[in-house]
Amino acid sequence: MPNTNRPAPPVPTPLAPLIDAHTHLDACGATDAASTTAIVDRAASAGVGHVVTVADDLAAAQWAVEAAHWDPRVYAAVALHPTRANALDDKAKAELEHLAADPRVVAVGETGLDYYWPGKLDGCADIETQIEGFRWHIDLAKRVRKPLMIHNREADHDLLTVLLDEGAPDTVIFHCFSSDATMADACVAQGYVLSFSGTVSFKNAHELREAAKLVPDDQILVETDAPYLTPHPYRGAPNESYCLPYTVRALAEAREQDPRTLAEITTANARRLYRIR
Repeated sequence: MPNTNRPAPPVPTPLAPLIDAHTHLDACGATDAASTTAIVDRAASAGVGHVVTVADDLAAAQWAVEAAHWDPRVYAAVALHPTRANALDDKAKAELEHLAADPRVVAVGETGLDYYWPGKLDGCADIETQIEGFRWHIDLAKRVRKPLMIHNREADHDLLTVLLDEGAPDTVIFHCFSSDATMADACVAQGYVLSFSGTVSFKNAHELREAAKLVPDDQILVETDAPYLTPHPYRGAPNESYCLPYTVRALAEAREQDPRTLAEITTANARRLYRIR
């Protein structure tokens, strides 16, 4: 979790156009239309014109869809986080199916597999339950014909196996890609999209920066995952969508691209994949 005692990073030099492909507006402190607009206004001041706010439980999914109707710059993604897959009962499935059909929902996510938290987090879904929930979300994404947004933590092999076994939707987005070049190659070969967060700027993220070099221009996105994963040199401070230019500049440096060019590329990709007009 970010350290709320640390001051928020300054607004970076604007970089436009940008779309934050994955954030959590509720966890950033948004509660109503006014506070949502305030966060998105700050993002706009840094060149971030649209954001996708992402759910990890049912209440957050309902809230995300509401937020996407409050402000035209906000879109939503809905799912139960893999660690919460044990809450995916018939009632939750029915509600997620209803929410996923909303025109302001642009993806089913975040879903996937998390092998880090079982045994460490009270109430965390076990691996078998996570896999069952992941399979259901894959099917939902295919039924509503929207991208599947993946959460992957220490589960590379099994995650790819489930996607292969179920048959992946047309668009699969690995949110906050954090694996190595081998995994990046495997994902790229399958046509999956890799979204990079502030972790690409961390001093110890050498393998991740090597992986970032391998991703074709048409398979890359950028995100904050705010309020988490604040880019260097503000790691540990609260993150927000306005911080996205810090990540884009770090990613551009790793890929030896001009930041403005990368901003245009990732924004065009986000518009195409999420069908943002």
